Formats: sequence, structure tokens, C-alpha cells
Amino acid sequence: MADKSIIDRIHEFDRFGSVLGLERLEELLRRLGDPQKGMKFVHVAGTNGKGSVCKFLDSGLNALGYRTGLYISPFIEVFNERIQFCGGNISDDELDRYGWQAVRAAEEMVADGLVSPTEFEVVMASAFLFFRAKDPDFVILECGMGGEGDATNIIRSPLACVFTSVSYDHMEVLGDTLEKIAATKAGIIKDGAPVVSNVRDRGPAEVIRAKALEKGSAFYDVSEIPCGIRTDGPVSQTVSVAFEDKEYRDVEISMAGDHQAENLKAALAVFEILRHGGQIEFDEEKLREGLKTAVQPGRFEIVRGRKEWAEQKIYAPMYILDGAHNEAGAEALSVAMKRYFAGRRILLVTGILADKEVEKILDHFLRITENVICTEPVSPRRMAAEELAGLLRKRGTEPAGTVKEPSGALRLAESMEKDYDVILFAGSLYLIGEVRRLIRNGADKGTQTAPAVL
Repeated sequence: MADKSIIDRIHEFDRFGSVLGLERLEELLRRLGDPQKGMKFVHVAGTNGKGSVCKFLDSGLNALGYRTGLYISPFIEVFNERIQFCGGNISDDELDRYGWQAVRAAEEMVADGLVSPTEFEVVMASAFLFFRAKDPDFVILECGMGGEGDATNIIRSPLACVFTSVSYDHMEVLGDTLEKIAATKAGIIKDGAPVVSNVRDRGPAEVIRAKALEKGSAFYDVSEIPCGIRTDGPVSQTVSVAFEDKEYRDVEISMAGDHQAENLKAALAVFEILRHGGQIEFDEEKLREGLKTAVQPGRFEIVRGRKEWAEQKIYAPMYILDGAHNEAGAEALSVAMKRYFAGRRILLVTGILADKEVEKILDHFLRITENVICTEPVSPRRMAAEELAGLLRKRGTEPAGTVKEPSGALRLAESMEKDYDVILFAGSLYLIGEVRRLIRNGADKGTQTAPAVL
């Protein structure tokens, strides 16, 4: 981790909340010399899937020999993940250097009597400073929760704007209908910038199309283009997609599920736009190599048992992490688990934020298994494990355990693993990040006995 002082200082801006609008960031960047100007951007928005599309774009462009900047949110394990260059996180020293430049400029704004930037805006400014120093060929921006007033929307004239999906999340900010949410997200569309939409629901899809036409943008609706899946498993799948003048046959990817095939399709549509626009030198073999290496941490990520499953030596349980933190994500996870593990014994460990649609998420989770350990994400917004357990009991399911600390929930799951084929951790990304850290650091194995349940 970088010097905690800079991360702590950035986090202090969280007290200003997640306030949409660009005026604060415009002033902050002006004081920093507008580092974002002159860069080539691809802007990716959506409720679910945008992180995976960003990963496909980043890995593919890297494989083609291009230097890429990548901005994502939130992070899974360490803050540095939010700002990346050519597949690697910003270093601690670089985060310290550019973070403090952004913080000092924000402090000057406050001293001058202006409204303070938010935490997201300070991080965004730090990222632009870092990217300016690295001089990437392309920068891929994952939109935050919004669109029109999102900090990433400070850019002008992106090479493409991508919409992966529109579903219910952050409704208190974005709106209480899919059309309202889509209208907010469609605010990233710029005059003449090509738009790729993989939004299936016709209502929000039409909102995005209308905005694209209003802005004079070429509109590519890829939602009805079929994805042919030939080989399919939890470890990898091969996907075929045919556009008007180009067919991608049997592209192998390491991210599983129909939703990841859909995300690949959206990314390939962007590569087609860049190819036709003369923005990239195209080598399909290299592109395929890059797409195969793309992995999205915490999204149906196999952290134990991948090799055994690939070699069909399923004598130890597979451990899977999935940040299914809203209803659409939980539904996609349920579909994938039924496809790959029908008839298998599954233990679910879950913790969910209280401000999510918890009951709808649980309904999808219970279609996966009724063997559930309740725990709590590492977040002040967490739902108490006992409250979550109560919601399970209301549905006629007695929890397999209730443990507040994720480390304890992990140890409990390990103590029960001989009875299961799959140990699935799903729910809040704050939970997934903590469990991923514990497993990767090896802090969970053989050091303590399983905790007493609540």
C-alpha cells in the first residue's frame, strides 16, 4: 500500500459525499493544468459489466502493442487498483506524488471559498496527472455510478462511448425507473462520438439511442447480435460473434458466463470502431491472445481449484468470488452457477450492504443453494449478519452459520469444505475484497480453528 497518509487524506473528502456535477472537477483540473486534455479516451458506462468490458479493452489493446491507462472503481483489495497503466497498478510513490498534487489543489479551492471536490473527483484528478506523465496511447475510463454528472464525464470527444447494461441500482441518485437511469447514464454521449449499446431492455435502450441521435453520433446496437458459445465451463469459454463485415470465431476468454460473452461482444464492437477509424493497427491473433488473458478480479473469480477443475480432478472444493452486489448481478450469478454446477453441493458465504435491494438479491442467491453462511462486508453501510440471517429465516432457510468477521466466515467455510464441491463468496465487493486478500495472503489456512457462530 502507498503511504497511508495520502490515502487517508483522500478519504477525508468522502465527507462531501457522492455529488454529481462537473463544476468542482473542472476548477480542480484547471488549477492542475488540465492534464486530461489531448488524450484518447474510451468511456464505458452501465449498471453491470462495465468493469469486464474495460478489462477486455485494456488487455486487447496491450496485446496489440498499445500503452493504456485504465481508471476503474471501486477497487477490490488495494486503492492503487483504481489507476492502472499497461496492466499494472499505479505505484505507491506515484500515488503519493500525484495524489498530493490533487489534494493541495483541492485545499486551495477551499481556501479560496469554493466548494470542495469530492473524494471521487480528487482520485480522478490524480489519475489524469498520472496518465499525463505516462503518455498512454489510449485511456479507458469506467464510469462511476452516474453518467451525465459523473467525474469521468469531464472528458471531451471520446473515441467511443459504451453502454453495457441498465438495471436498478443507486436509485436514490439515478432515478426510480430504468428509463430515468438510462437518461442519466446517456449523459456521457458527446457530439459525434460513436456509441455502442448492449442494453437489452427496449425502454432504456431507446433512451440511449435517442440521445445518440440528438448528438449526431453513430449508434451501434449490438444487443440483438447473437453470441455463439461452443465450449463453456467455469474456467473458460469460446465465443463467436459476427458483425456486418467481420466475424470473430471461437474467441477464447477466461471469464465465464453468458454475461461475460455479452461483455466480450461489446468490447469487440469497440475494436471494430477503432479498426475502421484507423485508430489501431489490427492483428487478430495478438488481439485474441490479449482477450484470453483478461480477468476481472472478484467477478466469478476462481481462487482455489481452477487447475483441478481444468484437469478434471475435482477432489477438492472450488472457491469462487463474485461481487454480485445488486439484483441483476445476483441473477447473472445464479444462472452461471446452475449452468456449471448443477447437482453439485454448494456453500454460499454472503454479506450485503444494507442500502441494496437485499431481499431481491437473497431470492436469487437461494436459487443457488440453501446452505448459507451470513457475514458482514467491511463497510459502515453493511447489513448486520444477524439481520441478514433473519431475512433467510423469513424465507424458511436456517443459516449454516452467522459470523460477523469475514475472516471468521472464511475459517468456518474451510472447516465445512469436505461436505461441499463449491465454496462461493458473493455479495458486496467490500466482502469479496477482504476474502480475496485473506486467501491470497494465506492468512486463512491452518492458523486458527473455526469461530463460534453467533
